Amino acid sequence: MIVRLVSMVSLVGLFLLGLVGSSTAQCRPDGAVEFVCGPVSPEDIVAVPESRWVIVAGMEDEGYLYATDTRDHRSTKLFPRATFRSRLAPVFAECGGPVTGGFRPHGLSLRPGPGGRHTLYVVRHGAREAIEVFSLDARAGLPSLTWIGCAVAPNDVTFNSVAALPGDGFVATHFNRPLGELWEWQPGEGWVEVPGSETNGPNGIVASPDGRWLYVGGWGTRSLIRLSRGRTPVQQDSVEVGFHIDNVRWARDGTLLAAGHLGEEAESIFRCLGQGQCEGVTSRVARVNPDRLTAEEIVRYPSNEKFILGTVALEVDDEIWLGGIAGADRIARFRIP
Repeated sequence: MIVRLVSMVSLVGLFLLGLVGSSTAQCRPDGAVEFVCGPVSPEDIVAVPESRWVIVAGMEDEGYLYATDTRDHRSTKLFPRATFRSRLAPVFAECGGPVTGGFRPHGLSLRPGPGGRHTLYVVRHGAREAIEVFSLDARAGLPSLTWIGCAVAPNDVTFNSVAALPGDGFVATHFNRPLGELWEWQPGEGWVEVPGSETNGPNGIVASPDGRWLYVGGWGTRSLIRLSRGRTPVQQDSVEVGFHIDNVRWARDGTLLAAGHLGEEAESIFRCLGQGQCEGVTSRVARVNPDRLTAEEIVRYPSNEKFILGTVALEVDDEIWLGGIAGADRIARFRIP
């Protein structure tokens, strides 16, 4: 969500070539909950297909894209770096060039490609408001990124999350209360507001593989919203989950993992972020059936000095990895129920 961030905790254990680690003491479990330490404010996480890697958006003041190894839990900064590769794809000719300063990554989406070559979409705040696009090469060892373009946001639109669509297009959420909306970008057409998408605080988003349905985290409505795409009239359904949904991710079994948080009232979340008043605030994850629109809560974790506010849940082997914000330097790990 769009947040007022508290001061960020400094990175611990910065190693050569951007390797980020943490001491054993810092990463000690909290009861049954274990951690991956290193990335600061890991707001969103996506898995790299057929690999041991996940990509993490570290949403600190000067943010980074990290590659985290799911085996040894080490993280490496991929972007921005002192040197990086770039080649402007013709489809993004209106973007101009790469901008490394003032980089604050937010939502992520990955379009799988053949032979370990994929496309990564990143919501970017800071020096410009845009969807930044990278070619991701995971054919051997540590993934590498090549910047290939961007789509600058329309005037007065602040993006939150992004989802790849079939072809070369993508869709992004404009988080706003009481009413925000979705925007779709297509090559040669640019941005168009998605019909029937207005809702209270649209946040995370994923698309069905065929692009006919969009699944949106309703932060203000505390519900997972299913929205038709390319259909007239527009069909919209939802299921309440009982908390403010931040990000949405597909699970291996075809269900959706909706992650977010809850306090006594909506403003409790902003007090937790801005003033550190987090009593009664919890991180939540629900598993949602996208066809029947049923929801089951599977994770509830109270805010504490180690982990303040959950924002994304990703299935990694037999665990749920929960990323968060507010300067936390870790990802929480829960056994899949």
